[in-house]
Amino acid sequence: MRNALENNQIMNRNLGILLLAISFSACQQQKTMESKKDMLLKPYPQTEKIDQNDNYFGTVVNDPYRWLEDDRSEKTKKWVAAENDVTEDYLAQIPFREAMRQRLENLWNFEKVTAPFEEGEYIYYYKNDGLQNQYVLYRKKGQDGKEEVFLDPNKFSEDGTTSLAGVSFSKDGSLVAYQISEGGSDWRKVIVLDAAKNQVIGDTLIDVKFSGLAWQGNEGFYYSSYDKPKDGSALSAMTDQHKLYFHKLNTAQAKDQLIFGGSTTPRRYIGASLSEDERFLIVSAANTTSGNELYLKDLADANAGFITVVDNMEKNHYIIDNDGAKLFIYTELNAPNGKVVTTEFANPTSANWKDLIKETDQVLSPSTGGGKIFANYLKDATSLVKQYDRSGKLEREIDLPGLGTAAGFGAKQKDKDLYYSFTNYVNPGTIYKYDIASGKSDVYKTSAIKFDPSQYESKQVFYTSKDGTKVPMIITYKKGITLDGTNPTMLYGYGGFNVSLTPAFSTSNVMLLEQGGVYAVANLRGGGEYGETWHLAGTKMKKQNVFDDFIAAAEYLISEKYTSSDRLAISGGSNGGLLVGAAMTQRPELFKVAFPAVGVLDMLRYHKFTAGAGWAFDYGTADDSKEMFDYLYNYSPYHALKSGTAYPATMVTTADHDDRVVPAHSFKFAARLQEYNKGDNPVLIRIDTKAGHGAGKSTAMVIAEQTDKWAFMFQNMKLNYKEIK
Repeated sequence: MRNALENNQIMNRNLGILLLAISFSACQQQKTMESKKDMLLKPYPQTEKIDQNDNYFGTVVNDPYRWLEDDRSEKTKKWVAAENDVTEDYLAQIPFREAMRQRLENLWNFEKVTAPFEEGEYIYYYKNDGLQNQYVLYRKKGQDGKEEVFLDPNKFSEDGTTSLAGVSFSKDGSLVAYQISEGGSDWRKVIVLDAAKNQVIGDTLIDVKFSGLAWQGNEGFYYSSYDKPKDGSALSAMTDQHKLYFHKLNTAQAKDQLIFGGSTTPRRYIGASLSEDERFLIVSAANTTSGNELYLKDLADANAGFITVVDNMEKNHYIIDNDGAKLFIYTELNAPNGKVVTTEFANPTSANWKDLIKETDQVLSPSTGGGKIFANYLKDATSLVKQYDRSGKLEREIDLPGLGTAAGFGAKQKDKDLYYSFTNYVNPGTIYKYDIASGKSDVYKTSAIKFDPSQYESKQVFYTSKDGTKVPMIITYKKGITLDGTNPTMLYGYGGFNVSLTPAFSTSNVMLLEQGGVYAVANLRGGGEYGETWHLAGTKMKKQNVFDDFIAAAEYLISEKYTSSDRLAISGGSNGGLLVGAAMTQRPELFKVAFPAVGVLDMLRYHKFTAGAGWAFDYGTADDSKEMFDYLYNYSPYHALKSGTAYPATMVTTADHDDRVVPAHSFKFAARLQEYNKGDNPVLIRIDTKAGHGAGKSTAMVIAEQTDKWAFMFQNMKLNYKEIK
């Protein structure tokens, strides 16, 4: 699932390499396994209730499960173990659970390779032989060189729960710094290697968070972090002041120089990068996940200080490239869909900007490579890519294989070729090699297993939301299904933080599609599919628009006979977990099954944990005003639950090391839902251990979680499972 809460992190270029999507091999059915008619649900744990009341502008709010916010207490740990015991006991009774797990394991089990990238004398690429828990970073010297393992994260820990969280090479490729995440936490360690010898240099950096790594020559690199909380849990306590440091190689981390942030320039999110020629240090600073200040420092001048490019956080901006002192900037200033402007370093403020690539009706996401600018547009949530020269002249529209998602149009200035991927809901990802001069694309790598996309189809529809707004949705299914209202359907959404849901093939969804099911993705307001205007229409006092859009999508699927309420499941993670929680509490009769994953479910207290205060641009906070409190209190899933209501069969999912959306949200919601739910629909919470918000999760853990999701859905829809091998 995508994560909107990472919007202000500076991501390393190599982390943007897109993995090949996974396909499957269709085989003959062997047998049909029926859902179990007499499932036995263990009694839920008797969750203690405490006398905890808070006064918001004269309204007293009861929070009896507040104690579950303490992730360090033995009482909480015992509650987690007891809930997991109930969940596992229930899932273990499902007759086709193991067959589903084997099917997913078979689907995953083939070699996957990413696009290559050059650093120094070597060509690097990631590869997974099939079921490895983590991708391995390989390299070879030149196209015909011998392949060798460079970094194998599967050896970082015995159980595969320590993952590689980013690599950054120095400009000449001789040095590399890489980040590791332990148990899925956002707190990272950084290790530096001599790339040629593949040997560790210096000490390991600790307590790095929400950070890229930006090398300055071979001297050292810039990174960002917060002070580790002195009081409370490192996984849940608030982190507020981000700090940008410079680490000089072979010196102690304690001596690292503070460059920006801290008490002198307090900002919640700070990220740094260097221009490719390493002349400019570029700093982006923000207090929320939307809008940022922009600063530059001329590293060629030892006495230079920071120059302000943008001095407010009202819009999003970033520098995409430079030609000497000439800067190329992406901005949303007076351009809700984005544009590219140029300016000179001597006078970089917006008053001196000149349009290079003007705003259009489509949302722009630019990148550079080979001396060109690539304008990747979103046209109704699908990709349209154009190539421009440095003067802003359109050279060509790139011929893509069809409607879907094209990504990866980035390269170094000297490069003659680049690699991009293309995928959609029925086509596994293919990597293409693109000749920048001629515009010719050649297939570089396809999926290693058999798959026939012609058996399936995706259709984009536009349905009407509650207030008359037209909302796009892409519906995917096996050709020839009958629209009689009986098809098991999964509706997925996000609707927040300017994140766009674009078509992508999913291995897990094969489980649903090959059983005759329907997969639907709604492009809700709050996302970025139609730019800033679409995003703002789903924020703060307009957040209900997002939930209305999602509910209207469900009603459309039912009215058009794709499915019925008895065969409709909803799913979403993080902000999408909030979406599912709000939809199921507002319209519990509309859905049969609900999967709120790592969700923001207590809207009155989300800003009290880790970096949650930064989400206030989208949500507002209960401390802002009585009007904002009333609005949040009305839809907050934890508070919107009503005693004696029949809710959908629900499996809440979270993880004990999630320090992005702390698991307390899920703990409290599940406890109250178990207390209030009326009827026979089960309410389970599945809590992964040694896992976080989702990134870096091992293959084994992903397969196990997806197995349980589909088994729970099929069982509660009383569906049979046709075994496929």
